Order: sequence, then C-alpha cells, then structure tokens
Amino acid sequence: MQARLNLLRLFIQSEQWQQVNTLVGEIQGQLRELPATRASIYGTVNLAANLDKIEPEQQPLNSQELNQLLVQAVKSAKVLKDPQAEAYALREWGKLYGKQGQLSEAIHLTKQSLRIAQSIQSTDIIYQAAWQLGQLFKQQQQPDHAVAAYTEAVNALKSLRGDLVAINPDLQFSFRESVEPVYREFVALLLEGTPTQADLAQARELIESLQLAELDNYFHEACLDTQTAKIDEIDPNATVIYPIILPDRLAVIVSAPGKSLDYYATPIPAAEVENTLRTLLSYFHPVFSPKQRLPLLQQVYDWLIRPAEANQTLANSKTLVFVLDGKFRRIPMAALHDGEQFLVAKYNLSLSIGLQLLEPQPLRQQQWSMVTAGLSEARQGFRPLPSVKDEIEQITRNVSGSVLVNQEFTRSNFVREMNSKRNVVHLATHGQFSSNAEDTFLLTWEGRINVKELDQVLRSRAFVGEGGIDLLVLSACQTAIGDDRAVLGLAGFAVRSGARSTLGSLWSVRDDSTAILMTKFYDYLQQPGITKAEALRKAQLDLMVDPNFNEPVFWAPFVLVGNWL
Repeated sequence: MQARLNLLRLFIQSEQWQQVNTLVGEIQGQLRELPATRASIYGTVNLAANLDKIEPEQQPLNSQELNQLLVQAVKSAKVLKDPQAEAYALREWGKLYGKQGQLSEAIHLTKQSLRIAQSIQSTDIIYQAAWQLGQLFKQQQQPDHAVAAYTEAVNALKSLRGDLVAINPDLQFSFRESVEPVYREFVALLLEGTPTQADLAQARELIESLQLAELDNYFHEACLDTQTAKIDEIDPNATVIYPIILPDRLAVIVSAPGKSLDYYATPIPAAEVENTLRTLLSYFHPVFSPKQRLPLLQQVYDWLIRPAEANQTLANSKTLVFVLDGKFRRIPMAALHDGEQFLVAKYNLSLSIGLQLLEPQPLRQQQWSMVTAGLSEARQGFRPLPSVKDEIEQITRNVSGSVLVNQEFTRSNFVREMNSKRNVVHLATHGQFSSNAEDTFLLTWEGRINVKELDQVLRSRAFVGEGGIDLLVLSACQTAIGDDRAVLGLAGFAVRSGARSTLGSLWSVRDDSTAILMTKFYDYLQQPGITKAEALRKAQLDLMVDPNFNEPVFWAPFVLVGNWL
C-alpha cells in the first residue's frame, strides 16, 4: 500500500489520469482488506491528501466516497484508542468539508482535531489543524478568529524548528507546501486593509521567522540560536526594508529608528512581480544596453524605495538593510535607480536574514588578524583566476596574518590557520551557493569544502565569543545560476560560519574587476570610523567611475550579508 501511495503521488504530479484511476481502485481495495491499524488510517489520510490535489473534473472518487473513507478512518482510530491517528483523520475530514463549502462542519471537525492534538501535545498536528482553522475562519470572514488560529500555528512551527524535516514522512509534507504558506498567508491576513502598528510589527517578525525556518530547512536541522535585536540599539542611522511578495500585491514594511513602522503596497499580482524581476536579472549581462535595464531598475526602485523617501522615512538614514523575499534576493539593490542616480550613490547597503540573527558588534580593527587563501590556477575543471595573486598581494600588504595560495590552499592548511585565532577570512577561489546545502561549496587545491564541512572547520577552533570571525569575504564565488533560493546558500554560509559579516557576489564577475574592488574595500575598511557597508559602497563607487568597469554588471553584485557596522 505504501508503494502504491507513493506511485499515486507521482502519477498525479505527472497528470497520468488513467493510471491514477486504476491505482486509486487498487488502494481502496487494499484499505478495505487491511485490519484497522495506525498504518491503514494514515494510508487513508494519505490517499485523501493526494486526491485533494486533483481538479474536480479528474477526480477518481466522488466526495461521498471520500467522506465514507474518512468516516471509517475516524471510527477505526477511536476503536484503537489512537488519538494521534484520530486527530489526523479529523483534520483531513474537515478539509474535505471545507472544499465542499460546508464551513461550519469543517470548522467543527478541525476544532476537534486541534483539541485532541493539544491534549496529547502533538505539535505537528497542532500546527496543521490550527493553520486549517485559520483558513476556514478567513473564508468565513472572521479575521480575529483567523489571526488567533494562525498565531497558534506559527507558535507550533517555532517550537518544532528542526523536527519539521522529519515529520510523518508517510504524509508527504514539504517545506514549500506545508510550512512556507502558513507564514505567507498569515502575513497577507495581517496586512489587509489598513494594518495597525501592531499588525505591521507582527508581520515583520513573521517574515524574519520565515527566513529562519528556510535556513533550518536548508540545513535540515535547527542550527541557529536567535535573539531579537532592536535597530535603534544597533545603529541609529540604519533603516530596515522588508519587501513581501503576496499573491495580489507587493507589500513593503520599513523600520527606521525612532519612527513608527512605515507601510505601503503596490496592487500587482505576484506572477507579474516575479516576471519583472526575472527579466531584470537577465539584463545584467554586458550584451544588454543600459537603456534596456534602466526602466526595470527604476520600476523596482519605485516599488521599494520611492514611497519611503516621499514619506520622509529615510530622511536620516545612512544605511539601508534589506530583508529580501523570493526573487528579490537575486536582484542587486545597489543598482536600483531613481532616474538620476543608483541607490548605492545615496546609501550604504546591506542584506540581512533578519535582526534575530544579527551580531551587533562592529569590526575590531585594532585586532585584525587575517587568513587569506585563493587559487589563481585552473583546478578540477574550473578556469584560472590570474588576478587572484595580485588581489591577495594588495590586500595583505598592510595586514598581519597568513597567506595560502594554490598548492598551499589545502583543507588541512586552512584548518591549521583557522585554529590560529584569525578574525578576518578572505577566500579568493571558485565557489557556488545553491538552495541545496550539498551543492554549496568552496574550491581548494585538492578538492571542495562543503558548507557543512566549512562549519566544522570554522567551529573547530578552540575559542568562541569575542574570538569569532568579524568578516568572511568570498571573492570569485557566485550564487547558482537560475536558482531563486541560492542566496540562502550565501546567507547560510554566512550564518553557519559564525561570521558576523560576509561579503559575497550574486554572480560570477571578472577576476580583474573583483581584484580592484576588493583592494579598495580593504583600503577603506582600514580607515578609522568607517563601517563595512560604507567601505563596500565607496569601493563600488570607485569601480563605477572606472571606464572599463562602470556597468552595474561589474560592481553591483557584491553584497554584504549580516552585520554592516
């Protein structure tokens, strides 16, 4: 039966309806023959959940047949005195009534499921039942009840954290289908109409929690400790911008120190936003002219920045910190254009997963000790990076530390140097950030260091706390092409390494322009009182006036993730 249920899911995904009809009949027959056990009840719930994904015209079973299956599943669970199985079956039964528009019955069954789940402290069922209840209350236009139900669902998800990847594999849950929508639907609910300051604060917290949940899902473990930080206490001149892609609008929350939260929205379908961003990203290539790229850069500027400037929310801001959503993560904010100048000409810029993960300490300039490693020669099918030697020579001329180039850049040598209490790490080598942790790596002379292996290397040091990494620079690395969640790899790399700040690139950039930018970045960074975000901005502006590299494709993809101080 388990094999047939798995096969059914595949047939539904590939829209092989004749095979679906045949297989559903076989599964029904098996369910009738099987004795009442938790496995047979879960099988029934699994069957109903799979059939829920089929459009009405292709349904192999009518609602009455499905109803009978779930009634029997609930009865069997009661006979077995198995409250967990009963709660699952009741939730699925409630979902069936909801699809048929019988909302009162659906709410009654879902509440029963939730009560049972709460009585046995089954957090995974609590979040699913509460989420379903929130959806049903929203359909009934009872927003207060819906908010309460969604709040319970999110609280349950937060308590689950890393266990999410292991929840009931029989029921075929996935992060994209079963976790992310809870947060997004809740945010959309809070931001309907004219949201209050409390609504905006809760929506902002939810977006940060979603980013954290995505990182947990990325690493398949709850590996990140969080504590909420206030922007006013970190930097009185920084403003945090949260663009949120919702089904029917693009919402933006802006948090500036000492001011109420600002909110504005553009009524535009999510598909149109994503199509615009996809087109804009394709234009970041030297074959396209600035005239083709500029209108879209201005469009995104109008969405994200112009309303906040008009409202005077950014009046005292020197630094803009973006907590980006979806396809926005692949767009270089530095290149947004107001019609006269690029955004980076006006503000220091940084990316963040959220203030929950921010280490607020600035760079300890007087304690600089640097390990610099890189490859200039071709290795393992990757092209040579001839400018890497010049880059390393320039950036290390005034900084104490160690240098590992080509044959010297091995995993064992790197581990040895990292155990020498280095607080700045500069890696000039090929690397890729992907939405899959297994495909996120850095190239060494003899192999690759995976993101999880790097974690072990960096955390194998005998010191923590004050001895952590202030800055991790990933020169010549890039995010995976065509991978919308690849910036999670970059952010994950940053957070997982324990680095307070990480400088990386959204796409592969010429190594000669990279060498110039990196050299200038470190020159500025060593000046008294300058922040990392300001040093990057000044380096980008210098590259912008170089006639060989003045196109955004060369200077815009460099992003600072984490602490901007």
